[in-house]
Amino acid sequence: MSKSSRKSKAEKRTSIGGQAVLEGVMMRGKSSMATAVRDEKGNILTEAKRLKNTKTKSRIFRILVIRGVYAFIQSLFGGMSVLMRSAEVYGEAEPTKFEKWLSEKLKIDVMSVVGGLGLILGLLLAVFLFIWLPQFVRTTLESLFGDEFGLWAKNFIEGGLKLLIFLGYIVLVSLMKDIRRTFMYHGAEHKTISCYEKGLDLTVENVKTCPRVHDRCGTTFIVFVMLIGIIVFAVFESLVGQSVNGILRVVCKLLLLPIVAGLSYELLKALSKTTCWVVYPLKVPGLLLQRITTREPDEKMIEVAITSFKKVLEMDADATIPECEFEISKKRSVVTKTVYEALKKAGIDEKAESEWIVSLALGIKRDQVYSADLVDAKDIKKIEKITAERSSGRPLWYCIGDTDFYGYTIKVDERVLIPRPETELLVENALKYINQDSKVLDLCTGSGAIAITIQKESNANVTASDLSKEALTLAKENAIINDANVDFIKSDLFNQLQDNKFDVIITNPPYIKTEDIVDLQKEVKSYEPLMALDGGVDGLDFYRKIAKECKNYLTDNGVILLECGYNQAREIKELFRDFSRVEIIKDYENIERIIVAVF
Repeated sequence: MSKSSRKSKAEKRTSIGGQAVLEGVMMRGKSSMATAVRDEKGNILTEAKRLKNTKTKSRIFRILVIRGVYAFIQSLFGGMSVLMRSAEVYGEAEPTKFEKWLSEKLKIDVMSVVGGLGLILGLLLAVFLFIWLPQFVRTTLESLFGDEFGLWAKNFIEGGLKLLIFLGYIVLVSLMKDIRRTFMYHGAEHKTISCYEKGLDLTVENVKTCPRVHDRCGTTFIVFVMLIGIIVFAVFESLVGQSVNGILRVVCKLLLLPIVAGLSYELLKALSKTTCWVVYPLKVPGLLLQRITTREPDEKMIEVAITSFKKVLEMDADATIPECEFEISKKRSVVTKTVYEALKKAGIDEKAESEWIVSLALGIKRDQVYSADLVDAKDIKKIEKITAERSSGRPLWYCIGDTDFYGYTIKVDERVLIPRPETELLVENALKYINQDSKVLDLCTGSGAIAITIQKESNANVTASDLSKEALTLAKENAIINDANVDFIKSDLFNQLQDNKFDVIITNPPYIKTEDIVDLQKEVKSYEPLMALDGGVDGLDFYRKIAKECKNYLTDNGVILLECGYNQAREIKELFRDFSRVEIIKDYENIERIIVAVF
């Protein structure tokens, strides 16, 4: 790096502060805060939010000391929230059965509850270690030595013990791998802020040269809290006397803690504004302790800190920049289970559907949806969109946008019926009568699935007709997608087919009884086209018309194959009694489903 690039510009002052989180850094400015985290794939993800304008706060929160209390409480709860949020990014754990049970029965966000309990337990531990235990030791010393120690000496002994406990706690936790990495991110946070304040460009090279200790660090704040606490508690005791003991004394210290925090905040703020050697001794304890709570970061950690810092700079400078959320990657298994729970909540208790949604959205096999592979945020959003549509009652394949029919991709939406597996059986039997010289008619083509499959599998001359202009538009799209050569005609059954003759006619006409439509599943009656469902009073209106007219459009020995509904095959067979041969074919569930009539 050249000397010119290292040359410092005019030094800057900034109020931006930060916090190390799990595999990341949070930075907080005047009007915004941003958290940058490196996920398991190595990508840096950023979340940024607007803060409440300090000018709109009540004046009471801008008063000396009180503003420190406000900042302390905000930091306490906000810090925990940011820490939990970063944990979601770095790797989301699958909920246990107990957590699922709590979520379902109590209708609560278990992770929020766990976070709240964690905060409470942490506070209780802090009270035990830094208030009750030192007080217990002091009381023990008083019982052993009586009044040999004065009021101030007792408080200094108690305060010194707190510092020793805190120092020991920090040293012990620093031995943990995850905590060491967090301390490294803490160092990256300090170095980045120092780099900016020195007027250097925010590059990894420049940040590496900056110190990892900083005057406005929370570690120094905690040291001030302990030191000022000695004075405040000693003054309190001198005013009320030493008769306040036991639990009452612990309660009084907790009540005085906001005052201690407020005073510590003001001292930290004041000292950070000066480099005068006279006040340097006050900074020394905190700066020394920061040597433990910060570690030298690697370049990747510095990149994360710079990303967070720059985001806050941008948002503080431009109020029009929108907030943003983490685009979190999640395990396939977690995503699949989330989809299943969402569908189940909507009354769709179909495990297979959740698997289809994930597998089709990701382009993977169904048996791969429970793996630990990560799903990118972009794909998660796609899956969430499909899940939301399906939860509303919209048929799965409309939500997906297409379906597989006989190995071909067929686009489907509300303009056409969704091709069923039974119709593949219809095609399979029709192909037995078709070769490349055959002329074939697909009557009531809908999506064009039958016509396209027949043409692709046999290379026959295929015509497809339908009364719906919208259905024909989609069928033509499907023919283009599958490179199928099919002639499409808008026709009410045979009306527009003129004198054409076909060797094979295939049809899957409407066959639902009019009165039965109201009892159909919501996803059928509310989304699939009514004209493709309603077969009249007994469901056989179209079959009668087809039986009456089809002879005029069949060649000698021509064949017509018809799909029908449950318990209709015998009546339809009777409609074709004057054909030379009529047979009924059962589907995969042993239901009479297809009629084959040879002219």
